[in-house]
Amino acid sequence: MKRLALTIAAALMASSVLGEPTATGDLGLVIERAKGSVLLVDQSDRAALARIDGLGDLSHASLVYSPDERFAYVFGRDGGLTKVDIVKREIANRVVQAGNAIGGAISDDGQLVAVSNYEPGGVRIFDADTLEMVADIPTGSKTIGLVDAPGRRFVFTMWDTGETWIADLSKELDITRIPDMGDRPYDALITANGRTYITGLFGEDGLTALDLWDESPAPIRVLPNYGRGQEDLPVYKMPHLEGWALAGNEFVLPAVGHNEVLWIDANTLQETGRTQTYSQPVFAMARPDGRQVWVNFAHPKNDTIQVIDTVTKKVIHEFKPGPAVLHMEFTPRGNEVWISVRDAGKVMIYNTQTFEKIGEIDADSPSGIFFTARAHRTGL
Repeated sequence: MKRLALTIAAALMASSVLGEPTATGDLGLVIERAKGSVLLVDQSDRAALARIDGLGDLSHASLVYSPDERFAYVFGRDGGLTKVDIVKREIANRVVQAGNAIGGAISDDGQLVAVSNYEPGGVRIFDADTLEMVADIPTGSKTIGLVDAPGRRFVFTMWDTGETWIADLSKELDITRIPDMGDRPYDALITANGRTYITGLFGEDGLTALDLWDESPAPIRVLPNYGRGQEDLPVYKMPHLEGWALAGNEFVLPAVGHNEVLWIDANTLQETGRTQTYSQPVFAMARPDGRQVWVNFAHPKNDTIQVIDTVTKKVIHEFKPGPAVLHMEFTPRGNEVWISVRDAGKVMIYNTQTFEKIGEIDADSPSGIFFTARAHRTGL
């Protein structure tokens, strides 16, 4: 027994010397887009723990986590798929699977990682453990809006053809193709219950939804008299529908080419209101309790954040964290929001009740911020 105790103590000392965290639930990664690196951060300490280099072109990057929160799968613009071990603080594996990628997703069982591609198009699916490719799905189109859905499925949409495909990998690969989603879909989202998939349209008014609980999902037009087709302003940056908000029973979506966010009833998909904003919104993100929506904006007015109260649908706070605010991430219970301010080289941290700045972390051209709590949420 004494020998066992000494062995355990030695192992714990070795872990401490190596700097390995004993738990992952308080951690997150920040994309450093200029360096091709990610910064490992600790929420409670509001501090950076380590920098992990060698991830390639992260000028447009996102990531997902394994169910145990240990591994992050980082999707780079250069087609790179990088598996990062946040316990060992190192790259566990990396493949360059395409010439130009736009994002990815992980299956609900955590066994498959899918990547959507601009070049050569299509979706490629990999074993989450080994990163060996298990399926290649050519689409003949740039592929956007890739999300995971319950039942080991992936849903994605084609920019060129206006189709949405559902890839079911619960047994043998089975593809369901849904045409007539609209002209040039540019992004998509899925609700946390995995039921509703919504894609935004660049080439025509409105959005299109699918009810994935339907045995034969068919396109449902949403806001048919609103959208890109009637915009009067130049579009400086396409909004991210991944930055949608579900506040109570309403979706809050960034408008395209308009200085406003849109409110849609989550059950009927009918418009319930609009809130005028400072400029063209990029992300409209709900605090986890749904009471607030935080909005950032496109260049050249990307130094500002507005906070909207979801009861009144009115802006209740506005401030300027600094030049080039790119992304926001709430802590899991919403007491803090972390904001990447690229041109200041900072991640800034604010109390969401008082709006007081309570910390900052140095980072090299930070963009996306991803906490490990995302591992347990559909569509993230």
